[in-house]
Amino acid sequence: MALSISTPPTSSSLLRASLQVGRWSSSAAMSARPVAFSLRRPVLAARVAAGGNAPSSSVDEVVTELDAVASFSEIVPDTVVFDDFEKFAPTAATVSSSLLLGIAGLPDTKFKSAIDTALADGECNTMEKPEDRMSCFLTKALANVGAEMAHLVPGRVSTEIDARLAYDTQGIIQRVHELLKLYSDHDVLSERLLFKIPATWQGIEASRLLESEGIQTHLTFVYSFAQAAAAAQAGASVVQIFVGRVRDWTRTHSGDPEIDEALKKGEDAGLALAKKVYAYIHKNGYKTKLMAAAIRNKQDVFSLLGIDYIIAPLKILQSLEESVTDTDVKYGYVPRLTPALGKTYNFTEEELVKWDQLSLAAAMGPAAEELLASGLEGYVNQARRVEELFGKIWPPPNV
Repeated sequence: MALSISTPPTSSSLLRASLQVGRWSSSAAMSARPVAFSLRRPVLAARVAAGGNAPSSSVDEVVTELDAVASFSEIVPDTVVFDDFEKFAPTAATVSSSLLLGIAGLPDTKFKSAIDTALADGECNTMEKPEDRMSCFLTKALANVGAEMAHLVPGRVSTEIDARLAYDTQGIIQRVHELLKLYSDHDVLSERLLFKIPATWQGIEASRLLESEGIQTHLTFVYSFAQAAAAAQAGASVVQIFVGRVRDWTRTHSGDPEIDEALKKGEDAGLALAKKVYAYIHKNGYKTKLMAAAIRNKQDVFSLLGIDYIIAPLKILQSLEESVTDTDVKYGYVPRLTPALGKTYNFTEEELVKWDQLSLAAAMGPAAEELLASGLEGYVNQARRVEELFGKIWPPPNV
């Protein structure tokens, strides 16, 4: 694991400090891979590294469940909180349409001026078509807010790519380049940036081309092994699996071969998918880091120990932080996912193919198709809400 370039505060402070999902910090050498901030306490982490398992508690040492789990995986709070930067200094941030909506609803926030500046942009204001003008405003606002955050945090800023471009490879690449130019105008280096792209085939192909340029990508809305394997082959820096959403689908649906196979083995479909993808990445030596999202309870966290990143709701992290534990006996803190898993996992010939658009479409299954469509619809609606809001408040004063 790479280390944050800043000394982390206590885990309780970090929970209050989150801006939004995704807290990426750079290593001192500005390495190519993004890393989430760590909640590990130095003594505990050092003992785990030395012994391979969670350590015994000493008389003077208070070990919480959060300490224990953060020794195996990077922990990322899943929340949007506008806290005092000086009091709760965050390490990194994610910029999205939902964040812009939050900023617009809080007129006193320091980011409001970044939106006003976007709406006053001369280039956008010269566009004749209202839809083009609003899309321009949205892109400028994302970069303006992201640049503000980049100057406030030591780590990386992840920027969401418009979901309406999810099936347009060149459109995604063009938007990323536009954002890179805007960030450059704000003196934000590309090494500080990560771009969040939907895991359609077109998004995966855009990721491959962008990564070949040295631009780091984060593929989201991954609900199937085929999506994750294709993303890893493309060289994506991060792949995000929504464990809980896959599980939720199984409660009201059936007929997905990949999920049915996991259920026949008595496994949770979401956790089984994360385990399988982790094994595939390590079996084939891909650089991709794996992130688990849509965490529903503490047992999910315990079952995923060893995965690169875990995005967990604040209430779960608070519960872990409040639980003092004897790590020798409680829950058996051992990594459930390790690189050695790749050596023992058996994949079929169909799963080890070089993925293309046709094979991906054939392998995704109804769960991934429905969940991907639903996720994209939600993100598109958020982007439209932002543009509708911009249309109501444009032009701002003095324009």
